[in-house]
Amino acid sequence: MEANTEEPTTFSEEEQNENLELWALLEVMYQKYGYDFRNYNYSSIRRQLKRRMETEGIDSISQIQHHVLNNKNLFHKIVTDFYINVTELFRDPAFFNALRNHVIPILKSYPSLKIWHAGCGTGQEVYSMAIMLMEEGLFEKAQIYATDVNMEALKKAQEGIYPVELIKEDSHNYLEAGGLETLTKYCTVNYGNVIMNAELRKHISFFDHNLVTDSSMGEMNLIFCRNVLIYFNNNLKQRAIRVFWESLCHKGFFCAGANERLLGEENQNMFDVYDDKNKIYRKREAA
Repeated sequence: MEANTEEPTTFSEEEQNENLELWALLEVMYQKYGYDFRNYNYSSIRRQLKRRMETEGIDSISQIQHHVLNNKNLFHKIVTDFYINVTELFRDPAFFNALRNHVIPILKSYPSLKIWHAGCGTGQEVYSMAIMLMEEGLFEKAQIYATDVNMEALKKAQEGIYPVELIKEDSHNYLEAGGLETLTKYCTVNYGNVIMNAELRKHISFFDHNLVTDSSMGEMNLIFCRNVLIYFNNNLKQRAIRVFWESLCHKGFFCAGANERLLGEENQNMFDVYDDKNKIYRKREAA
């Protein structure tokens, strides 16, 4: 296994021991269950593990390894912890405003659209895009692919049911993002839940795709992978970026998260910066 390249190079003896325990745990999870977190960012993984250890009353990573080998229920809890799903409708309104004003006009020139939300989580970003496409007259000619490795999150995304207490913030985001109607046009409130209209799912396909192991999906006009790459180490991040580049059509758009830096020496010939502030990039044909 390659070393996790985002880890610091100098450790105390205690940190070295803990990193070895963490490496062993991730190897066990891969060998026994087939889930590969070995190239995820160790700092993020460690934070999630510490929270789970406190909840379960487990004192060390080596102890949790023993429990994982013999307790599949605990393993699934840990996997759910690792797949962080923090999102809301029209999260980061400035980004969606930029999308509406500077990317959508270009997409309108295409006879059909293919859009991929990689790491879609519980789906709020997917529905946000579907609403925008509907308002901009592009929904009927679009096909949206929403993927994740977390099957529980994908199930929630497909259902499109969210806690009603979020609707106030979501409605504010929607208006700040340039919404043309009211958010309640696209959902109903029932028994303490917000239920997205079934019509929004008409052109959305939800399915499993793993950026660690799976290959590209061809000829996308627009790809979202926002706030996912920050959890990968550099090797896995570069693999994912290569998958996205291969999946985009000529001059297709790629959208990263607000705190993610896409361009480095490894991929500076793959994308042009289209909107640096909102982390929107455009594919270039690499040599």
